[in-house]
Amino acid sequence: MKNTNHLEHLIKSQTFRFERLALKDVDNSPVFDFHSSEISDQEICLFHRSISNGNQYFHALHDLIRQGMSLKKSTPVVRFADGEYAFYDYSLHCNGLYQQAESVESIQNAMPAHIKALKILAESGKLASLIFPENVRQKKKGLFSFFSKSREDNSALKFIDFLYDHNIELTNKNYLPFYVVYGYLTSEDFGNLMNGKKICVISSECNMDACTQWFAQFSSYPDIVFAEIPDSYVATRWESLKEEILSQIPSDIDLCLAGAGVGSLLVCVDAANKFSIPVIDAGHVLNMMNGLEDKSGGPRLYTIRKQRNK
Repeated sequence: MKNTNHLEHLIKSQTFRFERLALKDVDNSPVFDFHSSEISDQEICLFHRSISNGNQYFHALHDLIRQGMSLKKSTPVVRFADGEYAFYDYSLHCNGLYQQAESVESIQNAMPAHIKALKILAESGKLASLIFPENVRQKKKGLFSFFSKSREDNSALKFIDFLYDHNIELTNKNYLPFYVVYGYLTSEDFGNLMNGKKICVISSECNMDACTQWFAQFSSYPDIVFAEIPDSYVATRWESLKEEILSQIPSDIDLCLAGAGVGSLLVCVDAANKFSIPVIDAGHVLNMMNGLEDKSGGPRLYTIRKQRNK
């Protein structure tokens, strides 16, 4: 990997900046109470210079999904964080809550398909990457040296360099802060948009009653169908699984929500292309919809709304 640090260039050129992500009605304090206040570091996200605040990102995503459905346009939205960063660094540290890769060799064999999908995603959808000061640290003194603490974490830097090494550039058109996806999927805006729509949950499990109740809290009543995938190794075995899984999705589907770990990139891109619809990597929010929040190790940032006074 070339030690070029493309993020430093993006910051110095004032194309991007770091700023706190604030979304309307979101309350992260219960997440801090459950985990640790230290994760508040992740509220500082990468912002493009054309975006003035977090709610602008939120509304841009809402408009993207709404237009993707109405225009029947391939619109994949995929999140990238620690597991993905390890996978694209050819490391078995990608195996966390779920098993993503059997071996380094399996990652190597799957990488051409991932690179191809990343390029398609950058052209037609959104890379929702977790990039914050604590995962762009580096040993050398430089732009981010004032963020340095005892433990180095340059995983996001390496991921951005990986993208650039394969001619993929982060832009305002294709980049989205990671947590905007969680904030959007747990919002009334998304719930209301899904009312009367036909949506497919692509995951290893789906509690239809729980999902129905989830949308009912927004007075939203979509037609929900389920396409089952394995609970492991989708990232390395997608090519052999693809035909069978995509065949489970009805042709008149309006939107898909995927939960496939590192494999979500391949699932989202291929499903979006086949059906010309938005496909969102929902991850933890699917666990919330299924009443299985504990599978994610507890609540996540930007998924809890402020209590309104009645």
